[in-house]
Amino acid sequence: MTDSTFVQIQTCLLDWAKTNLRPLPWRENRTPYRVWVAEIMLQQTQAQTVIPYFERWMARFPTIEALAQADLDEALKLWEGLGYYARCRNLHRAAQIVVERYGGQLPADRAALRALPGIGPYTVGAILSLAFGQDAALLDGNVRRVLARLFALADAPQAAATRRKLWALAESLLPPGQAGPFNEALMELGATICVPRTPRCGLCPLRSFCRGYATADPEAFPPPTRRVSVPHRIVTAGVIWRDDRVLITQRPLDGLLGGLWDFPGGKCESGESLPECLKRELAEELCVEVDVGDELIVVQHAFTHFRITLHAFECRYRSAGEPVAVDVRDWRWVTLDELDQYAFPVMDQKVIQALRAHHSQ
Repeated sequence: MTDSTFVQIQTCLLDWAKTNLRPLPWRENRTPYRVWVAEIMLQQTQAQTVIPYFERWMARFPTIEALAQADLDEALKLWEGLGYYARCRNLHRAAQIVVERYGGQLPADRAALRALPGIGPYTVGAILSLAFGQDAALLDGNVRRVLARLFALADAPQAAATRRKLWALAESLLPPGQAGPFNEALMELGATICVPRTPRCGLCPLRSFCRGYATADPEAFPPPTRRVSVPHRIVTAGVIWRDDRVLITQRPLDGLLGGLWDFPGGKCESGESLPECLKRELAEELCVEVDVGDELIVVQHAFTHFRITLHAFECRYRSAGEPVAVDVRDWRWVTLDELDQYAFPVMDQKVIQALRAHHSQ
């Protein structure tokens, strides 16, 4: 494509965006902090899912200082259900760094932003262009798809050479002085028109320039990623009673679902029964003994790279002393009502629902 074609693409897309952007809350009262929070929440998550989380977050943490001063547990509780919890931990830690080093003002410098936890090349481009008006390109999943179809790129999307090519195209298309509106328009086009399946090409402002559309098979771009087999893990969890309270544990910050609370347990080993697994895991994690009772619920859950079948059992505490935090960050004895004060993964939220339903009977 020629330079004049690039200018036409820029003009068409910016004109389209003037009347086609969705009224999303992070597009109102735009500040660097609001842009930052929204872009972190929107990573691997659809806008409609993010809206209520964003609104609750801003009501509780309206400034970087408010987030930095809050306990991580409170931030995780607000994030509960949004998934990919490392995003929340990084956001909280980065807010503390911004307060310590930059007086609570998000820096408008690429290197300074990249040094903050959880901020990668895409988020830097979004913050610099949308919040600070700088000429910075960005490349998220929607933009990659739009560019792959616009230029009919048949290369594997995860290949390093393909990523470099896409970044170069994103930078070449950027209209000087209008990077923010243009980036937002590209992302909106990918989210609402140039969607992964059955793209709405008849409504696309770039249809006449799109090489993928010209092939009559725009869905072929980018080519589908080869699926790999997903491992399956069988794990146990114990709802451990002592009088009218149950034992919950906090996961280490540096692991999967770090900082969240759960019902203790772990992965089954080969040839091990479910009760044997649970007793062993509780001894290793907390140095406690239990009587394993009835199975309360079986929960199926899929993570990005593996699947889990969770078997939750009601148990009775047998140890004379208190638990010891060996492989957990912390532990608590809580009532059923107090469970609402803690942030739990989706699997454990289902266990809580089953627990309450069982005991209400």
